Amino acid sequence: MTINSVLVANRGEIARRVFHSCRERGISTVAVYSTPDAGAPFVLDADTAVHLPGTAASETYLRGDLIIAAALRAGADAIHPGYGFLSENAAFARAVQAAGLTWIGPPPAAIDSMGSKIESKLLVAAGGVPVLTELDPATVAEGQLPVLIKASAGGGGRGMRIVRALADLPGELEAARTEAASAFGDGTVFCEPYLETGHHVEVQVMVDAHGTVWAVGERECSIQRRHQKVLEEAPSPLVERTPGMREKLFGAAVAAAKAVNYVGAGTVEFLADEAGRFYFLEMNTRLQVEHPVTECTTGLDLVALQLEVAAGGKLPAEQPAAPAMLAGGSSIEVRLYAEDPAAGWAPQTGTVQCFEVDGLAAPFALPVRERGLRLDSSVEAGSTVSIHYDPMLAKLIAWAPTRTEAARSLARALATARIHGVRTNRDLLVNILRHKAFLAGETDTAFLITHGLDTLAAPVAGPEEEKLAALAATLAASELRRGQARANGVLGGLPSGWRNLPSMPQSNTLAGPAGEHHIRYVLGRAGLQAEGFGGAGVVLLSPEKVSLDVDGLVRTWRIAHYGNVIEVDGDGGSATFTEAERFPDPSLAVAEGSLTAPMPGAVVSVHVQAGDTVTSGQPLLVLEAMKMLHTIGAPSDGVVAELPVTVGQNVDVGMVLAVVDAAE
Repeated sequence: MTINSVLVANRGEIARRVFHSCRERGISTVAVYSTPDAGAPFVLDADTAVHLPGTAASETYLRGDLIIAAALRAGADAIHPGYGFLSENAAFARAVQAAGLTWIGPPPAAIDSMGSKIESKLLVAAGGVPVLTELDPATVAEGQLPVLIKASAGGGGRGMRIVRALADLPGELEAARTEAASAFGDGTVFCEPYLETGHHVEVQVMVDAHGTVWAVGERECSIQRRHQKVLEEAPSPLVERTPGMREKLFGAAVAAAKAVNYVGAGTVEFLADEAGRFYFLEMNTRLQVEHPVTECTTGLDLVALQLEVAAGGKLPAEQPAAPAMLAGGSSIEVRLYAEDPAAGWAPQTGTVQCFEVDGLAAPFALPVRERGLRLDSSVEAGSTVSIHYDPMLAKLIAWAPTRTEAARSLARALATARIHGVRTNRDLLVNILRHKAFLAGETDTAFLITHGLDTLAAPVAGPEEEKLAALAATLAASELRRGQARANGVLGGLPSGWRNLPSMPQSNTLAGPAGEHHIRYVLGRAGLQAEGFGGAGVVLLSPEKVSLDVDGLVRTWRIAHYGNVIEVDGDGGSATFTEAERFPDPSLAVAEGSLTAPMPGAVVSVHVQAGDTVTSGQPLLVLEAMKMLHTIGAPSDGVVAELPVTVGQNVDVGMVLAVVDAAE
């Protein structure tokens, strides 16, 4: 059969990734988009786009009937599901085929078999693959703790909870079911023993309808936060140092694929210990988020292979060898999320003002040389990050002849990138990539716990670097105002703060990641005299670029201004500063003890009432945003003085959720 036009039943970077391979092969592309996604880069990338009115996933990207109708209306003859949403929904796959469209994915029966984590374990165990014992949540005993609650119908960390005390089990089960139902439309959960440390290792398989099965390569995805992968790499450091492990892994993965008559791209996931013993976790019957690291170490276009297999094509009996330039090399991918580590990792929304990474190869492209950087992004400058979907902005991937070089180039690209408008987990990623334990390949699932999440998430620009960046920001802001005055004809030829007699220094207050910076300086004929900055002198000064000579060392920062927000980027890291209001509006102040919404969202539960006595950290209410549940806890011991929100209410950033009067 021939595929001429593909509709991608998804959004963001995975839609753009599929479009890329389609365009290279002369295949037309169709996007579907919700109301908040109108104008998003993936919509503009498509040849044709069909609007699905609504905002929530349940109204749009989870409506298989609307997606199939869109494909027929747009003249598509195939549907690619991407990942998430309906990608592992057998009923949707059957409906696609029933409509006379080609399903670019595995047979619905295979999705059924592997789509339930409960049933899939029984299936592969019968084939001799080692598995972790499934536990019935209703019968979990003290001696079986800790346990991990998992959603049967999906992944990505949705519906996952670690339980270490029996008293916590009922509440965590309910939260897991709610989150799973919201993300996948299925609230079924189960329990399994939780291993505090281990390695998350997975095998990419590619299978055609003629009996050929490739174990394309393995990936390690052990470094995770809240059960969501943060960093992935190929090959796995654990497998590399464990003789014979790769062959056993590949054999188990191939056996799992054959057990369900699998066709297409899939990933068989395992949990392994330091000795190389491994246990089947699940099979993802779709393309994985982390597929680029496999592409960048094998030279294979996995999406193109999906298209070929779906059209009935036959894979070569032997998998092609990696190009010589990639053979023996390494690739690492990091996931850049819109979240604020300093605010409890709250998801961020807003406009991406700037998104620039230096030294990139073509986006979504396969390697054409032995080292490089690839960006698979859902956003560009001007994109809006909304409350309704996953907060992942982009994936940045490096490949190089050695793992150390890949980590080094990826860390530098991240540290020097210009990402303005929303806070991200960038500093965490850079610090992981530069950590000696990571570079030594010590990457088990407890990595963030062992080395301290707060320590790893600390700003790359340390206190001294941030202090200098604040001075650079202040000088640039002053130069910007001088230029604006010149344009308005108001004493534009005079330096900022000019007096005909010596006077007080100029001053400015900036709030940055490390707190407030009170900058006092004089910039005149004698040069720069800044309090607390020793021999700092100006080498170059403009609103967009500042170079300072600090005791003979010249440092340069690029500056961007967005109202009272100043973004500063340099080789030593980046920092976002907010200039203090000179005449603040007293009506905007909130009462002491106020808890404000860290992100837009919907109130899904309230656990206290006004007048209740609470303890520090006690859950007061729960918000749902970006497909995740976020608990808002009491800031201190005290009494709930105000509780102005109710279940079902939508809230905006900064809205007061509760006021707690602290205990004496």
